[in-house]
Amino acid sequence: MSDFRKLTDSMLASPQITAEDVAAAARAGITLIINNRPDGESPDQPDGAEIEAAATAAGIAYCAIPITQAGFSLPQVEAMGEALSKAEGPVLAYCRSGTRSTLLWALAQAKAGEDPEDLAVMAQRAGYDISPVRPAMDALATQAD
Repeated sequence: MSDFRKLTDSMLASPQITAEDVAAAARAGITLIINNRPDGESPDQPDGAEIEAAATAAGIAYCAIPITQAGFSLPQVEAMGEALSKAEGPVLAYCRSGTRSTLLWALAQAKAGEDPEDLAVMAQRAGYDISPVRPAMDALATQAD
């Protein structure tokens, strides 16, 4: 069952999705699915290729920006920012629980100059706590173009 959580009107985060959830994403108007979960993290998760095939069949763009237990890096933040900037409509990002996707979204938005406090409120409304990356968000926000 789909658990798409609204961060903004154009950004949703979700726990692990299935091919069936991709159909629900298409009905919700999602134009891009971002996979933030590395393959093989859990034996019961679908491979990214399965989600990508379902997305392609549904006419939804797909990209993978895996976040491992090692944490976040600037290239991942930049890849997320680029994916979001090129999206042609609402975006759904997913990982095991939706937390890594939300944290990466918040980092990318802070790097783009969004107010970290506003991002924290949006994440909290969706049920996510971004405090683990708040210092990095603050640093990125001060360096925004």
